[in-house]
Amino acid sequence: MALYVMKFGGSSVGDTERMMRVAKRVVEKQDEGHKVVVVVSAMGDTTDDLIDQAKLLNEQPPLREMDMLMTTGEQISVALLSIAIHALGRSAISYTGWQAGFRTEPVHGKARITDIHPERVQQALNENNIVIVAGFQGMTEDGEITTFGRGGSDTTAVALAAAISADYCEIYTDVDGIYSTDPRIVKNARKLKEISYDEMLELANLGAAVLHPRAVEYAKHNQVRLVVRSSFNHNEGTVVKEEVNMEQGVVVSGIAYDKNVARISILGVSHIPGVLAKVFGSLADVKIDVDIIVQSGVQDGKADFSFTVGLSDRENAINVINGIRGEVPFEDITSEEGLVKVSIVGAGMVSHPGVAAQMFDVISKQDVNIKMVSTSEIKCSCVIDGSKLNEVVKALHTAYGLDTKEQVSVGGPEDRR
Repeated sequence: MALYVMKFGGSSVGDTERMMRVAKRVVEKQDEGHKVVVVVSAMGDTTDDLIDQAKLLNEQPPLREMDMLMTTGEQISVALLSIAIHALGRSAISYTGWQAGFRTEPVHGKARITDIHPERVQQALNENNIVIVAGFQGMTEDGEITTFGRGGSDTTAVALAAAISADYCEIYTDVDGIYSTDPRIVKNARKLKEISYDEMLELANLGAAVLHPRAVEYAKHNQVRLVVRSSFNHNEGTVVKEEVNMEQGVVVSGIAYDKNVARISILGVSHIPGVLAKVFGSLADVKIDVDIIVQSGVQDGKADFSFTVGLSDRENAINVINGIRGEVPFEDITSEEGLVKVSIVGAGMVSHPGVAAQMFDVISKQDVNIKMVSTSEIKCSCVIDGSKLNEVVKALHTAYGLDTKEQVSVGGPEDRR
C-alpha cells in the first residue's frame, strides 16, 4: 500500500462527464490498495468566467474580494468530485484549502504557503476516505482567505504530499508528460522519460506550462516523487527527480517560451550608487517580479537600463517608477509589448561550449533580432519579437537534435491552476 496525491487540472474536470472519468480513475487507484488524496482545480473556464463577471462590475476589483470569488471555483470542483465518488459506492470527503490546513502569508492573489496542518486530512485517510482538497487556496492566521496565483493547485498538491509524507505525487494534465517543447507547436516533440528538478525548475520559470515553479521548488526541497502524466489515458508519464541519466549526445533537454513578457526601459538615469537598488527595491515592495535586467554603457554620467516584467505587471511597474522620479531622476520611461522569451535548458550545457552561440545563430537565420539575453549554467534565454515564435522554436528544436519521427497527439490547453 502506498499513499498517493493525485492532482487534476481544469480541463481534466471540465464537465460532469470528465468529472466522472476522474472519479473512476481515483477509485481505480484505491482499488489497487492505495490511500488517495486528490487535489483539483476549478472546472474548465470557471475562473476566467468569474473574473469576467467581476470586471463587468468593477474594472479594478479589490484583491481581497477577488480571492473570495475565485476560491469558489475549486470548492465547486471538490464537492462535485466527492459526489461522483459516492455515486461509485466509495466514501469521500471534500475540504477547502483552509479546512485541509493550508496557512499563508497575508497577500491576496499571490500568497505563499507558510505552514500546513494536515491533521484533518490524515484523520479522514485513517477512516478510509478518499480525501479531496481544493487547490490554489489557503487562509492567513487571522482568517483571511487567500489564493496562490496561477499554477497554485500544483503547489497545493506537492506541498500537501510533502506534509503527509506521500509516496507519490501525480500531476494529471492534458498531455502524456513533459515534452522537449510545446507539442502544440512542434508536432514531433520528444516526451521525456525523466528530468531533473533543476532542469524542470528552469523550464517552469521560463514559461513551460506543465508545472508551476513553486511546485517544483517544493518537490526538490522535500524530495517529493513527482510524476506528470495524462488524465485521458494510462500512458507512462515523466518522472521529475534529483538526478537523471543524460542521454548520449543530448545537450539541451527542452525549449520553453513565455509570451507574458513586457520590456520597460528607463532612459537617462544618473549613474550614481544606489539607483538600481532604489528602482528594484520599490518594485519588490509591491510584489512585482523582475526577470532580465540589462544596463547600457555610461555616457555623460547617465545610463539607460531595461528589464522585463510580466504583462499584467507592466502598468503597475511604470506607475511605481514614475512615483520615485524625485529620488531617481531620469529623462524618460518606455515600454514594449508583443515580445516573447525563448529559452533552451539542459544540464549538459555546463560542459559544452558554443551552445549559446548556436542558439544566436539559429535565431538570426530566422531573420529575427535578439533584444535581450540572459544565461545561467543550464539555460540561455533570448527576448525576441513574438511574430516568429513558432518558427524560432521549431528551428531550435531541430538544431539541438530533439525531433522524433513520431508526431504527438495532444489535448486542449490545460488550466494551470
